[in-house]
Amino acid sequence: MRNQWHIVRKRMDYELAGSPEQHYFSPTFYAQYCAVVPLIKRYVKGKAIDLGCGFMPFREYIADKVTVYHTLDLYPRSSDITFIGDIQNMSMIPTATYDSALCLEVLEHIPYPLLALCEIYRILKPGGVLLFSVPYLSRIHDQPHDYWRFTIYGLRLMLTESGFNILEIVPKGGLLSFIGHQVSSFLLVSAWPKRRVRQIVWFFNKWAITRLWYQIDKLMGRWDVFPLGYVGVAQKPVNREGVAE
Repeated sequence: MRNQWHIVRKRMDYELAGSPEQHYFSPTFYAQYCAVVPLIKRYVKGKAIDLGCGFMPFREYIADKVTVYHTLDLYPRSSDITFIGDIQNMSMIPTATYDSALCLEVLEHIPYPLLALCEIYRILKPGGVLLFSVPYLSRIHDQPHDYWRFTIYGLRLMLTESGFNILEIVPKGGLLSFIGHQVSSFLLVSAWPKRRVRQIVWFFNKWAITRLWYQIDKLMGRWDVFPLGYVGVAQKPVNREGVAE
């Protein structure tokens, strides 16, 4: 039964990949969308790389902001991948190559996240930015490669130790969004194989669970105590001569 659940869940990921509806899968997905898209619009530019890109859920929001969009993944789930590799060792990428890097929901799956951040720092140009997101409230997933959960204090420590200046870090949701994700997952995975009811359940989930529970979560507050996770931006510093410090 458990194996069947995972099979259906993976099938959903493939079928929703590239669809604008994918962000309405659950309050957790919607919280990620609401937090990440404004930061993409504000910070991402120039030559960009999407690290641990997966199905590239934010590609459509990045495309018109950048001159180049490259991708890297350890296990490519698409044929449209620039680099296949580990972000802990990106030797195939020269130093100071990119203006922007995205690393969304990836660091928790990396055995040595500080090493990965140092590599991201290396491949960014002076003044380049890293847009990242990490979970705090999350069930175990992508086993056995699920290693870490991050507090804001741990993030600050790792980013500063790897050389970055922190521009902002914000919580992206709270406890109700986390609980809502479990409800959405149960409803959608149960309905997905039943084509006649799939659309009805999706519509109900989108409006009665995903959007509504996220808005209630926002009104309840307390994201500082029960953060769903964090989204933030860090910058590789520039000295007066325009080179990395």
